Amino acid sequence: MKKSVFTTIIAVFGSILLQSCGETKDTDVVPSGTYTGVAETVEPGEKEIYVRTSDDKLLELYFTDNTELTKNGETVEFSALSEGVPVEVQVEKKGKKLDPISVKIME
Repeated sequence: MKKSVFTTIIAVFGSILLQSCGETKDTDVVPSGTYTGVAETVEPGEKEIYVRTSDDKLLELYFTDNTELTKNGETVEFSALSEGVPVEVQVEKKGKKLDPISVKIME
């Protein structure tokens, strides 16, 4: 009896710990194409952004070495991105993930 109570307690604490370790977002996988929206979250350490599209989809985009980031027609560094900035993204669907081909800062 004590063993099952102890196991239950460990399972509950483990579940709480896993949930608090990282924020999970309910993201969408869309067909390859070009989308406009707003950079809702920008993660510089991961080179990752979440884009809320104009049709209320949430796209999770991890930049690759080939992702082109521009503003006013000029190539810019990832640090030029910030939350709340309007963007246009061109993505390629690869299985259940989206690869950003280009991200254009629209302000």
